[in-house]
Amino acid sequence: MKSYFVTGTDTDAGKTLIASALLLKAQQHGLATLGLKPVAAGGAMDGEQFCNEDALLLTAQSSVKLPYELVNPVLLREPMAPHIAAQREGKRLSADKIVGFYRGAVMGLRGEKKPDLCLVEGAGGWRVPLNNSVTMAEVAKLLQLPVVLVVGLKLGCLNHAILTAEAIARDGLVLAGWVASQTDPQMTVVDENLTTLARYINAPCLGFVPPLADPSPEAAADFLNIDPLGLAG
Repeated sequence: MKSYFVTGTDTDAGKTLIASALLLKAQQHGLATLGLKPVAAGGAMDGEQFCNEDALLLTAQSSVKLPYELVNPVLLREPMAPHIAAQREGKRLSADKIVGFYRGAVMGLRGEKKPDLCLVEGAGGWRVPLNNSVTMAEVAKLLQLPVVLVVGLKLGCLNHAILTAEAIARDGLVLAGWVASQTDPQMTVVDENLTTLARYINAPCLGFVPPLADPSPEAAADFLNIDPLGLAG
């Protein structure tokens, strides 16, 4: 099983869409997939259960099915920075506990239930706080997972992307690849921005997803290439 931590340049970079599309792309190559969202903030009732939309989308594109509580063990009710949402609920988030949730989810997966690809999607960006002293990056560091960076293509993304890539390297982790997702349909000089990103980010580009009339994993997957991840046989 190959696992990757998926982060983004900011909250609305398109992490879940791209992660779901990567899962689907891997399935199209005949691989078993699993998407996890250990921490999420905000949700709605899905039948009798309060669920997060991002976690449900990842589950929909996972060929290995787990109970919702294993996919998304920490669900905060309000859509805001996780540490603030947790404080408002009288909770304290811990990187160690989140790592434990991940290991508990994948520990029993064997045989046909063991995925070839597992994507662990973070909340917010690389340095979003979990509590007053620890950020989401600590989860990836404890797990020692290679990282896939989703760059939300809009004005200002160059600074965000370069700083994030530098932070990942400074934390001692491998940036396995990056995806550009155009979140601003009106953005100009797109090609120039992509060229600049490729020059500054020392990792393979897994694709550029333009604005989509139907922003679905199926539509986004057509623009992605998972070959640099070494998954496709």
